[in-house]
Amino acid sequence: MFLMGAKRIIIVIIGAVLNAIALNFFLISANVYASGFTGAAQILTTVFQDYLGIGFASTGLILFILNIPVAILGWIMVGKGFTIYSILSVLATSFFLEIFPVISVSNDIMLNAVFGGVIAGLGVGITLKWGASTGGSDIIAMILSRMKDKPVGGYLMIINGVIIVIAGILNEPENALYTLIGLYVTTRVIDGIHTRHEKVTVMIVTKKADELQQAVHNTMVRGITILPVQGAYTKEDKHMLYLVITRYELYDLERIIREVDEHAFANVMETANVYGFFRRND
Repeated sequence: MFLMGAKRIIIVIIGAVLNAIALNFFLISANVYASGFTGAAQILTTVFQDYLGIGFASTGLILFILNIPVAILGWIMVGKGFTIYSILSVLATSFFLEIFPVISVSNDIMLNAVFGGVIAGLGVGITLKWGASTGGSDIIAMILSRMKDKPVGGYLMIINGVIIVIAGILNEPENALYTLIGLYVTTRVIDGIHTRHEKVTVMIVTKKADELQQAVHNTMVRGITILPVQGAYTKEDKHMLYLVITRYELYDLERIIREVDEHAFANVMETANVYGFFRRND
């Protein structure tokens, strides 16, 4: 348990380093904006420094401030474990943004958009894969998704769309197009590392159905269907747990399965849509 927690922290910090490198070495100098709250922090930094003359308003500081109320909401409405590691990711990203210098590796805005998008995608992708997020828009989108039971991706698309429009207003219109390219590259890299599907269906064959069901419900509020099954080769009687979760909960579920029944068989499948009660709060 301790070893898994330590690995998770290390991965989150590595993701934060990659995000800071993408911003300070590629995106900021080219006026290309990242996704989510990181891009919003870039926009506010541009407004404060270029339009209001407030020089101390750095991207790292603004990113940290923006995430304070979001972290409180995430703690209450999303889950403590997910929020704690997301807060760690935000703190680490803000710290590395402050200590890494803002430099221009290339004068080609296209190269900055593509390489910045790739590195940012790597940072976000590994962070998501290990059960955390880069904070901000991810947490807000998850809260809205649970309230409306609509895909998280739709809300993230709206947030990123606003960033693209503002990028074109604050800078040249072509900056909006390069920002769009950077966001597309980031999304594709994240999809390759983690999963592009907001919801996944998991079928778990186990001899410890009751223990596994209780462990899952101790961590997340999800409906679970339990079916009796039989092994074709061994003829042993087992049970299959059938449930649908979000991609953000996949790491926690994998951890639970390993801890409760390391001999369980789990199959994770893409889920296009869900009808009925996906999550109950009662």
